[in-house]
Amino acid sequence: MLSEGARRRLLEIARASIEEHLKTGNLPHLQEEDQELLQPLAVFVSLKQAGTLRGCIGSIEADRPLYLAVSSAAVASSTQDPRFPSLSLEELPSTTIEISILSPLKRMIDPAEIQIGVHGLFVSHGNRQGILLPQVALEMGWDREMFLRQVCLKAGLPQDTWQWGAKVYLFTAEVIREKVP
Repeated sequence: MLSEGARRRLLEIARASIEEHLKTGNLPHLQEEDQELLQPLAVFVSLKQAGTLRGCIGSIEADRPLYLAVSSAAVASSTQDPRFPSLSLEELPSTTIEISILSPLKRMIDPAEIQIGVHGLFVSHGNRQGILLPQVALEMGWDREMFLRQVCLKAGLPQDTWQWGAKVYLFTAEVIREKVP
């Protein structure tokens, strides 16, 4: 668990990164010394407007310091999520930011391991991959089997692929949310 100060700073970084990119096309120049923000962690940034998803992008790879991963994912979620048009500067004040810091992936052996609201799912089969964050199943009211089906569909796979050859991984997430404007 991150300290309250680190959590607040990550939300500030995400919002400032989106704003700078929308204004200039660049990322802000960031320099952090807080050890919590320097650790390499996997992260996803979700944007919501009136409680509805407006963008979500991140990485399961913990390949850079947390603060840089958040900055990059925030900008990508605002401009590169193919499901949505790019966010406009005018939309930013009414957009809330949610940061999900992922634990390492753990291969699922038995679907009974899945705890709805605690675990997210990552599925991989051939060259297809899909991920659903832990909060998605809770928000959608899914049970374990529906969660497994939906992550397969998100990967562009038949919904029962989790039963015959797909690799399914579990993870948890520390979720940091802005207050709704």
